[in-house]
Formats: sequence, C-alpha cells, structure tokens
Amino acid sequence: MPENAQLTKKHENPAHWDETATHYERTAHPFTSRFAEEALARVTLTPDMRVLDVAAGTGALTLAAARSGAYVLATDFSPGMVARIAAARLPNVDAEVMDGQALDLPDSEFDASFSIFGVIMFPDWRKGLAEMARVTRPGGLGVLATWRSEGAATFLLLSQIRRRLFPKLDGKTRLPEGAVALGDPEWLSAAMVDAGFGAPRIDSVTHDFALDIGQLDTPEKLFGMSPDWAALDDVQQAEVVAEVRRMAGGRTILPIPSTALIAVAERQARGLPRSIK
Repeated sequence: MPENAQLTKKHENPAHWDETATHYERTAHPFTSRFAEEALARVTLTPDMRVLDVAAGTGALTLAAARSGAYVLATDFSPGMVARIAAARLPNVDAEVMDGQALDLPDSEFDASFSIFGVIMFPDWRKGLAEMARVTRPGGLGVLATWRSEGAATFLLLSQIRRRLFPKLDGKTRLPEGAVALGDPEWLSAAMVDAGFGAPRIDSVTHDFALDIGQLDTPEKLFGMSPDWAALDDVQQAEVVAEVRRMAGGRTILPIPSTALIAVAERQARGLPRSIK
C-alpha cells in the first residue's frame, strides 16, 4: 500500500486519535481554539439553545460555546478525544462517541451545528455535511471551519518547503479530499447548499501557528501526521528540518500564518436556498 494511502487509513482509525489525544490537546487545541472563537463571534448563542459540535476533537468549540450557557453535545469517533472533553465536567456539556457521517441523533434536534476542521477530514465529507444539516432545525445555523486548500500550521509549512526544496517531486496535494474541496470558497458554498443549507456567508480568517523550534528535535512527532512528511525519504526529511531551522534564524518560535474559511449558513426548509445577509 502506498505511504499516502497508509497515512489516510491511519487518520480514519479512531485508535490513532485515541493515542494522540493528549498531545493534540496540548499542541493543536490552543491554535484551533482561536478559529473556534472566530466562528462563535459570527453567531449568537443563548442559554435556551441546543448546539452540536461534530468531530469535536478535544473540544475547542465545545468548551467555548458552553460559556454562552447553551446546551452543547460534542461528538467524535475517537473515545480518547471524547474523554478529554468529558474530563472538563461542564454541567451543560455532554460528550459522546459518534460517527459524524452517521449521527445517531433525531432530525431537526439542534439550533446550531458546528464542525471546526472536522468534516473536512471525513472519508465521506458530503455525508458529514448532510448529517449536520439533517439534525439542524429549519432556520437554525450550520457553521463550518475549513483550511484553505494547502492546509495550515506544519501541513502548510511542509507543503511550502517541499515545493521549494524538491520541485521535481509530484506536486499533487496529499491532503484529504474534503480538505482540498472545502478549502475553496466556491466549492464550500456549493457543498453546503447541496447538503441542505442556504448559500453561506464565508469569511477568510488568518492566525499564526507558533511552531516551537525545540520540537524539531523529534521531527517525526512534529510532522508525522502530514502526508508530505511521509512521502519524503530520510535524507529529504533531514533537509526539511535544516530548512525550518534556517527559516527560524535563531528564533525559538517560527510563526506560520494559516488561513481558514469560516462559513455560516441557515438550514433550509423545502424550497429555494437563501443567502445569509
């Protein structure tokens, strides 16, 4: 099996995310929290609302949304991720192991459904979007955060370095299909409409990922989740590490500007879609 296919299968395995949940909570969670806050700033949650977080990870969106007083159900296919959310023991939060492509939830159950960089990783991302729409009441909101098509943080950095150092290598993206498709504003808008939402309002938001240069001492742990890393041999990987150190120029932190698309759309009843104004 090709390395990229092996990595894709690894990412589709809940056990992989169980193993990395604590590390993810420490490293990725603070970064994705900034985009979760951006998503929440574009909606109004009240204590009488019911909110769903699909592919919640360690709860960047869930924990922030809970501050509104709304009831929040966090779902993820990884028991390890769900356990990290449950550990917060918030009275208005439940966390359940659930496949976002087949939510075990009634139709029209929620006033707002969110997915912060979750649906984009699904093997069947179209089904994930459709499930978000199904469980959102007509007139409720669907909110999706996606990376631009090249990804973010270490994924984006590796893509840029790979093109610069190894221009003769296959230049095709190695990100999941959903991450590429939903990283384009036109595709994102069309996909949400197809799923049952109205045409979304889409904003582009950029924040820096702070790469700790000290983590280069264990590059497999730092970059191992990236398909671009798995596609390189040992010599090429060493060149990448050297290039990152050169880019840092003696700094202990290398900022990586990373751009997300945040889409907000209204769940449609039967009839023509309407744009969010």
